[in-house]
Amino acid sequence: MSPSSIGSLRDRVVLESASRASDGGGGATVTWGQVAELWASIRPVSGEERVRADGVAGRVTHKVLIRHRAGVVPAMRFRSGDRVLEIVAVLDAGRRSRLACLCEERFL
Repeated sequence: MSPSSIGSLRDRVVLESASRASDGGGGATVTWGQVAELWASIRPVSGEERVRADGVAGRVTHKVLIRHRAGVVPAMRFRSGDRVLEIVAVLDAGRRSRLACLCEERFL
């Protein structure tokens, strides 16, 4: 099956956006709310390990392909179970039929 076929969207993800509320002390509390539940194709792109603060930190990037949807921006993220994929860039993957989201996985 080609990456652009509808059958390749086999992963269920939740698209989330952040909202900030003042905490009364000059800071803000960030909460994530669900925007939509979507079918997607999640494919790993790269991974690396780096030494940071006397420890090893991992970084994994993914390409998440979804049906075209207005309003998807890099300030959003995808959640798939316990996995959190922060959107770094959003690309039109073909005549407004698909969006390719380049994401970085955050480990909670």
